[in-house]
Amino acid sequence: MIRGLRGAITIESDKPELVWDETARLVREVVTANNVEVDDIASIVISTTPDITSAFPARAVRLMEGWQYVPVMCTHEMDVPGALPLCIRVLIHANVEVAQKDVQHLYLNDAVKLRPDLAQAK
Repeated sequence: MIRGLRGAITIESDKPELVWDETARLVREVVTANNVEVDDIASIVISTTPDITSAFPARAVRLMEGWQYVPVMCTHEMDVPGALPLCIRVLIHANVEVAQKDVQHLYLNDAVKLRPDLAQAK
């Protein structure tokens, strides 16, 4: 069945290399934590806070070995006052054989502030 695997990570500054490196890190860690293979992924939506404009984070996924056929889309988060800055979020739609409550969602770097209840390993 298809489940949504969530994750978020912050970067130190808006530089293309950081956008790509940290996006790839986040995606890899989310799929690893959930024992997902590339062929199990239906699509990925990546959002960034409006202060990230130097690069498309989807490029990081498209350049990963074997990932070039995964549909990936980028968007910006709403510009809400007081929101966590320099944050990249992913929503991976994947076929997994676990209950919704057992999906591992990852929040890395300062993104742990977004969902401290889910940031802890189960």
